[in-house]
Amino acid sequence: MDSEGLQTRVAEKAAAMFQKVHQTTPSIFNRAWWSGKVMEWCMKNPEFKVEMFRFVDVLPYLERSSSVARHLQEYFCRPEQDFPAALQWGISSISPESMAAQMAARGIKSNIVKMARQFITGATPKDALPNLKRIRKSGLAFTLDLLGEATLSWPEAEEYQKRYLDLLSTLQEHSPRWPALGGASNKLDWGASPKINLSLKPSTFNPRMHPANFQESIDRTKKMLRPIFRACMEKQAFINVDVEQYAFKDLTLALFKSLLDEDEFQDYPHAGVVIQTYLKDSEQDALDLLTWAKHRKHPVTVRLVKGAYWDYETVIARQQGWRVPVFEDKPSTDANFEHLTSLVLNNHDHLRLACASHNLRSLAFALEYAALLGIPQGEIEFQVLFGMAEPVRVALMEEKVPLRVYATVGELIPGMAYLVRRLLENTANESFLRRSYAEGISIEELSADPRRRIPDPMAEPPQEIDQAPFASEPHLNFSEPKPRTAFARAVKQHRSQTPREYPLFIDGQWIKTKKKLPSINPARPDEVVGQVYQAGKREVEKAFAAAQAALPVWRDTPFSKRAEILFKAADLARQKRLELAALQISEVGKAWAQADGDVTEAIDFLDYYAREAMRLGRGHGLVSPPGEKNTYFYQPRGIAVVIAPWNFPLAISMGMTSAALAAGNPVLYKPARDSQVVGAGLAEIFDQAGLPPGVLAYLPGPGSTVGRQMVDDPRTSLIAFTGSKEVGIEISQRAAQIQPGQRHMKKVIAELGGKNAIIVDSDADLDEAVAGICASAFGYQGQKCSACSRVLVLEENYKRFIDRLIPAAQSWVMGDPADPATDIGPMVDQAAQKKVLSYIELGKKEANLLWQSTPPKKGFYAPMAIFDQVPPESRLATEEIFGPVLSILKVKDMDEALFLALDVDYALTGGIYSRSPNNIERAIREFRVGNLYINRGVTGSMVGRQPFGGFALSGIGSKSGGPDYLIQFLEPRCVTENTLRRGFAPEG
Repeated sequence: MDSEGLQTRVAEKAAAMFQKVHQTTPSIFNRAWWSGKVMEWCMKNPEFKVEMFRFVDVLPYLERSSSVARHLQEYFCRPEQDFPAALQWGISSISPESMAAQMAARGIKSNIVKMARQFITGATPKDALPNLKRIRKSGLAFTLDLLGEATLSWPEAEEYQKRYLDLLSTLQEHSPRWPALGGASNKLDWGASPKINLSLKPSTFNPRMHPANFQESIDRTKKMLRPIFRACMEKQAFINVDVEQYAFKDLTLALFKSLLDEDEFQDYPHAGVVIQTYLKDSEQDALDLLTWAKHRKHPVTVRLVKGAYWDYETVIARQQGWRVPVFEDKPSTDANFEHLTSLVLNNHDHLRLACASHNLRSLAFALEYAALLGIPQGEIEFQVLFGMAEPVRVALMEEKVPLRVYATVGELIPGMAYLVRRLLENTANESFLRRSYAEGISIEELSADPRRRIPDPMAEPPQEIDQAPFASEPHLNFSEPKPRTAFARAVKQHRSQTPREYPLFIDGQWIKTKKKLPSINPARPDEVVGQVYQAGKREVEKAFAAAQAALPVWRDTPFSKRAEILFKAADLARQKRLELAALQISEVGKAWAQADGDVTEAIDFLDYYAREAMRLGRGHGLVSPPGEKNTYFYQPRGIAVVIAPWNFPLAISMGMTSAALAAGNPVLYKPARDSQVVGAGLAEIFDQAGLPPGVLAYLPGPGSTVGRQMVDDPRTSLIAFTGSKEVGIEISQRAAQIQPGQRHMKKVIAELGGKNAIIVDSDADLDEAVAGICASAFGYQGQKCSACSRVLVLEENYKRFIDRLIPAAQSWVMGDPADPATDIGPMVDQAAQKKVLSYIELGKKEANLLWQSTPPKKGFYAPMAIFDQVPPESRLATEEIFGPVLSILKVKDMDEALFLALDVDYALTGGIYSRSPNNIERAIREFRVGNLYINRGVTGSMVGRQPFGGFALSGIGSKSGGPDYLIQFLEPRCVTENTLRRGFAPEG
């Protein structure tokens, strides 16, 4: 049969199936039910849909009816909303504490719980048995998936493993009473498939699964899965490995193949894996799976799905600047589903199809293509979701094909996340169920070949770099093999090339001096990363003289020309990014992602400030009446001194230096002692970018001599500093003194640190809060001015939070950052190590030590430590520690939380985890810090997206990476010209 004939038969089959069931509405769209009305409102009102799904998400955390009523009012009865009265649940103007409000809240909660239970067979395997028996009695098989909270620790993963083993035992006890389906033997449904069928997600068995740590992630997850696979073999159960987010896709497929290649599992015939056809590389995944399957004794099952994380994958990819891994239109996904259906069916001897879809057109294609190949209907399985698409189930049952229900077991809290995902699928504009049963799209359109609806790609002409909008340099996507392999190679290559010598850079020349200082690897103190020549008084004087000579020409160089050099430097940094990141791993102990992020931020600063320079170079329009011309423009301040920190050795150095250069100021740059080799990399980039001689000097040397000389020199016009509060205050004091021959005031820009707090509200999502707090407190060993060092937890959530935080922190791996398995590396030097150890000892006297890790003995490692019962006025709670030490404070309410959050000397970053719109709005008003983060960690600001900087004793100046930063490096000028001559003036 030709392609056109096949398409005709598929369309006819789909239309016939739909015609049989079109009078039946899926329960989720049944307007006679409460859930049906809600779905109708969600589809008609996108704003209501957002609020509804957010409310559903938070509901299980609300234990009191008054809390439910308060959240209902906050989500649905805000003044700026224009919801009909029917959507405000009748409580818009009454107190949440009132009996009427609480009665309404109980009713709504009851309805939402019923809606959730529509999709979940039971809270426990025992609870699920009646539903499972009904499924079997109706002639259907099932596969069971255990719902669970995000796995944040090994105890949680072990509990998940135990639940699966218990589930298997429960099913084995009852399955002998279930007759086999399809008239086959009592053991196998349809003569081929075990009655017990499980589905599992690998990430729930490994809290530290990460694609950068590819092989170890597989090995540790396999260790957790082997007992389940063995139990399935013993009990003759089918096991299906689900694919989740794209980040875990390659890991999951490799894990599946690796497990089944092991001797004890290689002959087991009852295993399968998912392929998601909304992924652009799903065809290659299927082909790779086929190549592998051809070497097996038994075929493997492929559960073919469209995919359930489309919104998530699209948002994450666009946030990160990565390629979007999913097809961005539904017809392409549908067409790919049919293409992969044919690929699997064409290789029926090696791959068995489990066709999982609610789209009648997709199902019809599988039926007709199998018939075309002569594959018996009993050898293809179809799957539908429990609680959804009842008409589709009816249509498939009439086709007399093996039909399995994908069902879930779990408690209400994790069940809500599953429910929201199901609701998102059903209310999506392109959802087949929505289009067919809620919108009434014609049978002809629903049955048509999806390839006809694929939109033509619109080719956009490339923009010139100076015209294109700023976009962040994407981080490496370690879920893809090429970046992962290239980064590992760069780390290994860098270590083979150390140590090198690094001269000074003055007046366009690389200069060696009499003194060298070794830069050492903090993870391996006996390893020298580089030998760095040191500047003294003579070299600093030479740099000032060269900068003073270069100032007139650089000052008068057009903004656009200076921007060109920054753009070129950005391109050079892109070319060197792996080398620069690998260097940071060795010199300052950054883990893979942290090192890569530092380099991308440096590139962002170059690109962003180049564009800012061109914007400011155009000046500002002023009011100019006839006969008068007024212009407003900027000039550079003069020679800039940049004194940089070691914790973001390239990013912050590049940010301060590139801002000064873009503004036309020559720069004397002094890197921190612990990151002098990275500093040399910055100088090399600008040298290769064509910076004129004298415009940049690289001057490594002691802060007590070289730094003070640079600050005190009367030729210094501007000082940009990032570092400790104490040094920043000293610089400000010294800069305020007018030196002999100085005819200007020195400008000081300083970022000085923080003592940052995160508030955990009583309704916070602990999956997000615990993960975000661990990353904020322990990422890069807490050596960030933005790091979280205090957590203020409302007492209602306190025990649950602590019970999850400690095991989550314990799962973090401490070790050499060159190893991709490492989460937390060494302190930058021995002094930093001793400082952290002293604060831990202090904390044992001031507070209660909840947990302390055991660090490696070799290297400058300090323990991770978590304290509670911390007095708010104690040193532990008020002083910047700059290490992996976290203080937990229990608070009664939001008033106390906000008071304590701000009751310190600093105001840099802060955060709140809350699902209360009112508390979030209050935090925006009252939590006065430079960077406030809501429902995410408090580190990881990005140029142009989260301009960074604080106030109080956290700094002097405007926000780096923002529209006001470059102005600090400039002086504004205004010129007025009288254009009236003998009674006439130029027009306009």
